[in-house]
Amino acid sequence: MTNTLPQGVFIAPGGTALPPTQNARRAAIFANGPLPDLAGARRALAATDRLIAADGGLRHLRALGLTPHLLVGDLDSVTPAEAHEAVAAGAQVEQHPARKDETDLELALRRAVADGAQDVLIFGALGGRWDQTLANLLLLAHPAYRAVRLRLLDGPQQIYLVRGATAIEGRPGDTVSLVPLSGDARGVTTTGLDYPLHNGMLPFGGTLGISNVLIGSEATVSVGEGLVACIVFRPGAEREKAEHER
Repeated sequence: MTNTLPQGVFIAPGGTALPPTQNARRAAIFANGPLPDLAGARRALAATDRLIAADGGLRHLRALGLTPHLLVGDLDSVTPAEAHEAVAAGAQVEQHPARKDETDLELALRRAVADGAQDVLIFGALGGRWDQTLANLLLLAHPAYRAVRLRLLDGPQQIYLVRGATAIEGRPGDTVSLVPLSGDARGVTTTGLDYPLHNGMLPFGGTLGISNVLIGSEATVSVGEGLVACIVFRPGAEREKAEHER
């Protein structure tokens, strides 16, 4: 048995696959980084999500008892048995050469967007190797995905980018941090946060936007100039998780 599958070819047993999801508006990609809160990941998923494993991210879906609709990557982090088990369960495979210019996560994201996803959840992309974490964060800023809603989820926190204006959803008391990524962010206005900004500036490299607090269930932020990372953290989420598991 080998994990050398036809590169760039989508295969499934008997020429069949899981129910078609090419037109699914939302995709959930599982990368190969740490994913300590499997229960939280499960709660974030919807039945209609298109599930994509970026190479070794397959292990997270296996731990959740789920089969991906698509497995993407060079498969260097997937055992032959795991790859063939996924195919037998109906997964499609897009295998790439080991010598490539993109990470497995970027290849998975590219495919999800090409297939029509307009909203993408990404799990297992933070922690572990710092180079991978930084690259995964900045992948959200790729010009090709400007029109796509991309979110990195990691237990009690999520990260997404703000271009223009967006809503910040959560619970009262959630921590909200705004971090400029492309130089000073100017013309920043927020509503629904404990420390508001009115046409203000977030200096690049500064900590002015760290540890704000959500007053209600929704806030707004608009940015006139620049690119801002929004991190929403739910204090007490670990305690809630422990109580739920009792």
